[in-house]
Amino acid sequence: MTLLRFIEGGWRVWRVSPFIAAHPALGLVGLLSLLGISYTIGLIIYNLYLHPLASIPGPKANAATALPFFRSVLGGTLPMDARKLHDKYGDAVRIAPNEVTFIHPDAAKDILSIRPGKPQRPKDPRPLSIGANHIPSILRTDDQTHARYRRSLAHGFSEGSLQRQEAIVKGYVDLLVKRLRGIAESDSATVDMTRWYNYTTFDIIGDLALGESFGCLENSRYHFWVSVIFSHFRTAAWANVLRRVPFGVTLMKWIIPKKVLEDKATQSQMTKEKVNARVANGDNGRPDFLSNVLKQPVEKGMTEDELVSNSYVLIIAGSETTATLLSGVTYYILTVPGVLDKLKAEIRGAFSSEEQITWSAVNQLKYTLAVLNETLRMYPPLPYGFPRIVEGEGDWICGRWVPGGTSVGIPILAAHMSSKYFKNPESFIPERFIGDAEYESDDRNALQAFSAGPRNCLGRNLAYAEMRLILARMVWNFDMELSDDSKEWRKQPSFVVWDKGSLNVTLTPAPHTIGAYM
Repeated sequence: MTLLRFIEGGWRVWRVSPFIAAHPALGLVGLLSLLGISYTIGLIIYNLYLHPLASIPGPKANAATALPFFRSVLGGTLPMDARKLHDKYGDAVRIAPNEVTFIHPDAAKDILSIRPGKPQRPKDPRPLSIGANHIPSILRTDDQTHARYRRSLAHGFSEGSLQRQEAIVKGYVDLLVKRLRGIAESDSATVDMTRWYNYTTFDIIGDLALGESFGCLENSRYHFWVSVIFSHFRTAAWANVLRRVPFGVTLMKWIIPKKVLEDKATQSQMTKEKVNARVANGDNGRPDFLSNVLKQPVEKGMTEDELVSNSYVLIIAGSETTATLLSGVTYYILTVPGVLDKLKAEIRGAFSSEEQITWSAVNQLKYTLAVLNETLRMYPPLPYGFPRIVEGEGDWICGRWVPGGTSVGIPILAAHMSSKYFKNPESFIPERFIGDAEYESDDRNALQAFSAGPRNCLGRNLAYAEMRLILARMVWNFDMELSDDSKEWRKQPSFVVWDKGSLNVTLTPAPHTIGAYM
C-alpha cells in the first residue's frame, strides 16, 4: 500500500504542477522516471519477500538485485565471493535474484546427471557465447546434437587413441625440456613457467585438434591465435553481465572494444582455414581428434561449420586448463614445505634414465597423482563452473524445491574449499588422496573439477596423462626455486578461468642430468 500511495502522490504532483503543465515533455520524463523508480522498488520488495526463492539463504543485497553478482563477475571475484557466502550460509545460497548455487556432494547428481524419466537440465546460455561462426559448440548445443558431437569425438579421446597420441605429446614435452635447459644453462635461468606451460599445452592441443602446432615452443612466443584467447576471457565476463540486462546484447557492440571484435573475427577465420586444411588432408592415419570424425557421414559426424565451432572449444578446453593446473602445481610444490622433496624422491627414485618416463610409467607414481589432485582441489582451472536452468514447473535439488527458470550451479572452488566436506581445506595436503587416515572424513563427491553427467569433461584422461608426464619430466630435469616476485602469485582474479600473472621460477639442471644433453 505504501508503494501505491507513493505512485498516487507522484501522479497528483505531476497533474497539478504549473511547471509540468508548461513543460509537458519534461513532465513525461518525470512520469517515466517515477514509474521506473516505482517498478524498481516494487521488484526489490518482490525479490526479497514474495519471490519463490525468498526462503533460500543468502545476503539480502544479492536477493534484491543482481548488482552484487555483476560486481563479482566484472571484478573477477565471483569464485571467491561464492566461497565466502557458502562458508557463511551453508550448502545453498541465493547468489542473485534468480540464481542459486549448491555445494552439497549430491548437487552434481541433482543438477548435472541424468535423472530417470527427465531430460538433462539445459545450460544457462548467458555465461557462454554461441560461437564465433554462430554455430553452437558442444558446450552450448541441445542434447541431441551434443550426443552426436560426443559420439563423433569420443574415439579421439579413447584409451587406444591416448596411447597412440603419446608420441605426439612426448615430442612437445621433449622440446619444452630442451628449451628450458638452454635457458637454465645460461646466465638468465629465471623463466615464467605460466608462459612456458601455455606454450606447451597450446602446441600439443593445436596438433591434436588441427593437425599442426601453433609453434609457440619453437618461437618462444604466443601465436596470434593463442594471444587472442587471453583477452577473450575478460570480454566473456562483460558478455555474461550484458546478456542479463535489457538491451545488453546491443550494448555489447558499444562496450566491447573494436580491436577485440576484430581480433576475434581474424581468429575465427584462421580457425576455419586450419580446419579446412585438416579436412582436405582427410584421414591421414594420425591419432588426432578429427581422424575418426572425418570418416563419418555428416549426419553422424559434423559439418565443416560444426568442426570449426568445436575445434575452437577443444583447443581452449584442452590447453588453458591444463597449463593452469601445471602452473598451480608448480606454485604449490615450491611454496609448501616438504612437498617438492617427496616428489623428487618418488620421481627420481623411480627412474634411472629420462627415457623411462612414459605415460604408463608415470601412472604408477601415487604421490605425483596426489599432488595433482590436491592442486585440482585448491586451484580448479574453472573455479566457478557453468550453471544449468531448472526446467518445467520446478524440481527438488539437494532437498530444496527450486522453481522452473531458476539458474542453478555448483561453484567449484567453494565446494572444494568447504570445511564441511574437507578437513583443513586451506592446507595443501596431498596425503588426503593416498589414504591418510586423518582425512578419511573428506567427501570426494564434492570434487567437481571435471563436471559430471553426460556433459562431463571428454578430455579428462588426456589432461591427466599430460600433467603427469610434464610434471615428472620437470622434476626429473630441474631443481626449482620460486622467485620472490611470485610469492603472492596465487592471489589472482578469475574471469571464467584464472587470470594468471607471471610465475617466475629459477631453474637449475638437476645434478644427475648434467652431461645428458651435451
